[in-house]
Amino acid sequence: MILHRVEDAILVGLLLLMIGMAVTQIFLRNLFEAGIVWSDVMVRILVLWVGLAGAMVASRQDNHIAIDILDRYLPERAKVYTNFVVRLFTALVCTIVAYYSLLFVQMEFTDGGMAFARVPTWLCEAIIPFAFTVIALRYFLLSFVNLKKIVKSGS
Repeated sequence: MILHRVEDAILVGLLLLMIGMAVTQIFLRNLFEAGIVWSDVMVRILVLWVGLAGAMVASRQDNHIAIDILDRYLPERAKVYTNFVVRLFTALVCTIVAYYSLLFVQMEFTDGGMAFARVPTWLCEAIIPFAFTVIALRYFLLSFVNLKKIVKSGS
């Protein structure tokens, strides 16, 4: 799917930018005793972006870290029900996080602060509500897939 390739490309690009910026900063500091003033802040923000972009990529295939102790011991029929509940709960939590992080980004926008090199703080934080919205949508879809399995097995 083209959306998956775009996501993967963005993730790889962000990771390369983060590594490139960190290596450049190390090189400049060690060889020239100078550096880019805002580089450290940018790398920290890129860590946030890479982490959340990675979480979005993981959510598309339901590959997040999971405690699957229930899956080991439950019968197959019960797994479908627990998977439905877990995925729906995950979607609801991500929806709440997306909502409150959007309010946070709106406050930062109103505040008008700058993160580095004339880049507004709100723009650096905008990945948070976006990523959690994408993850929530994906887990709602995954939960409905499980719901379809429940309905089919009940018929």
